Amino acid sequence: MIDILFIKTSSLGDIIHHMPAVSDARAHFPQARLTWLIEEMYVPLARLHPAVDEIIPVAWRRWRKSVGSAATWREIGAQRRELRARHYDRIVDTQGLIRTALMARSADGFRHGYDRNSVREPLASMFYDRRHAVSRDLHAIERNRRLSGLALGYVPEGAANYGLDRAKLRTGNERYAVLLHGTARPEKEWPVANWIALARSLQQSGRPLILPWGNEAERTRALHIADAAGARVADHLTLEEIPRLIAGAEFVVGGDTGLVHLAAALGVPLVAIFSGSEPGLTRPLGSGPIKVVGTKGRAPSVEEVSTAVNEILR
Repeated sequence: MIDILFIKTSSLGDIIHHMPAVSDARAHFPQARLTWLIEEMYVPLARLHPAVDEIIPVAWRRWRKSVGSAATWREIGAQRRELRARHYDRIVDTQGLIRTALMARSADGFRHGYDRNSVREPLASMFYDRRHAVSRDLHAIERNRRLSGLALGYVPEGAANYGLDRAKLRTGNERYAVLLHGTARPEKEWPVANWIALARSLQQSGRPLILPWGNEAERTRALHIADAAGARVADHLTLEEIPRLIAGAEFVVGGDTGLVHLAAALGVPLVAIFSGSEPGLTRPLGSGPIKVVGTKGRAPSVEEVSTAVNEILR
């Protein structure tokens, strides 16, 4: 039995983009043991993929905040011992960062990664045993699939399969839509006034609109939109709970945030709003209807987004 370790630690969108590579590996190696090294906060997402046999959480985001702590170094040492405890036939770092390359170096096995012209941080390529050329002009999903195929000895074919089952995550029969107004960076935010205008327009269908949030700033914005447009603010949801909310939605409208990629992966009809980044190589891809509106430096109008919603629902 072949033992494979995938390293893709963060962030949420990158985690989703890696899932088709995991599906490919399972399809080509039905009896393989697939392990995923992932940031601890994203473990619930890795658990959604049925092909993953084992998950090793890494706490890099927490460790870097307390790098001088003895407890932190004890945790780092324990993880290094865990990575060395079993031999992996293949170690595949699809993240391509110096820190993930060092994690690969800590594990026992033959290490694969991008070559210095393909990787995000060129120094990372020094830590791999085998370096692969994968064009940076490919979509992020295709880059993950190509690198994994080169490392494991196959050529990925067909449409991306995220391995997720929307039907298994859906609960109840309530009709609603989800508005993902939060983003990781301010420049990616669509103006609150636009969200209010869009919500008022969508309310005419009688369909409830749900506004999730992940931090206090997003909660405040959600309350503002809800008060002005009659939408509903969700309770605080964990990363175990929010996939169920998205899976049950009739459609999702969201900014450039990781959760729009989750909606795409689940096949939920989706309108993705871009304004602070280019959608080109990281746009959401999936089996359901998807419309991408806007681009870096040009936020879409409310009318554009509303029209896109009507198009995906047709």
